[in-house]
Amino acid sequence: MSAPDEPKIDVREHGAGQQTSDRRLYMQLQVFGGCGDAKAALRALEASRIEAVLYQDLNDPRGIGVLAMHEDPAFFVGGFRELLNAEPFASFGHKPDLAMFGRTYASGFEADLEEWLFRRPRRTALNPAWPWGIWYPLRRTGAFARLEAKEQGTIISEHSKIGRAYGEGDLAHDVRLACHGLDRHDNDFVIGLVGRELHPLSHLVQTMRKTVQTAQYLQSLGPFFIGHALWQSPLR
Repeated sequence: MSAPDEPKIDVREHGAGQQTSDRRLYMQLQVFGGCGDAKAALRALEASRIEAVLYQDLNDPRGIGVLAMHEDPAFFVGGFRELLNAEPFASFGHKPDLAMFGRTYASGFEADLEEWLFRRPRRTALNPAWPWGIWYPLRRTGAFARLEAKEQGTIISEHSKIGRAYGEGDLAHDVRLACHGLDRHDNDFVIGLVGRELHPLSHLVQTMRKTVQTAQYLQSLGPFFIGHALWQSPLR
C-alpha cells in the first residue's frame, strides 16, 4: 500500500468519457537488403497468417521492409522472430538501423478508444488503396517536456490540424506510435504516413517542417524508410 504522498501510477490508456483500456497494439518494422526474390518473402508471410505489410524499399533495389502488428509484445520475440530467422528471410541482410518498434497510445480525448488503439491503425496500414508508406522515428527536445501542458497542447494541435487536413483530402493518413524506452536511439515516437501516392506524403513532411514542434522542439527525425506495399494481409 502506497503512502499518501506517493504518486499513484496508472498505466492504462485513457479516452474521453472516462474510457480506459489496458490493451494496445504494437507494431514493428524490420528492414532487409539482398532480397533478390521478394515473392518468396511474400509467400512466407502469407503462409504465416500474421498481420503484416511487405514493402519494397524505394531506396534499395534489393531491399524489403516487413511491418508486423500484434497486441502481445511477446509475439515479436516469438512467432515473428521465428519467421524472420527462417528462409527466405534468414538469407537476407538485416538493416538494424532501420528497425522501428512502437505502441499505440491515447491522449485522453479519443471518443472511441478501441477504434483509436486498434481498428484505425490496422485499417490504415492494411488498406490496399494506400500502398505507399513513409516510416520514421522522432525525438522531441527536453525543452518541450518542460513546457506547460496548455502550451504543449497548442503546439501539438497545430501539427494535428495539418495531419487531419491531409487525411480528409485522402492525401496522407498517419499511424502514430509511442516508443519511449523501446528504441535503441531513445526516440519518443514512430510515425507512419501512408497513402495512394508518394508525393503527398513527402509534401506533408515538408509542410510539417514549418510547425513550431518540428522547427523548435524536435531533436532528431529519421532515418526514413520509404516503401511500396507488395503485399498486405487481409484486414480481419
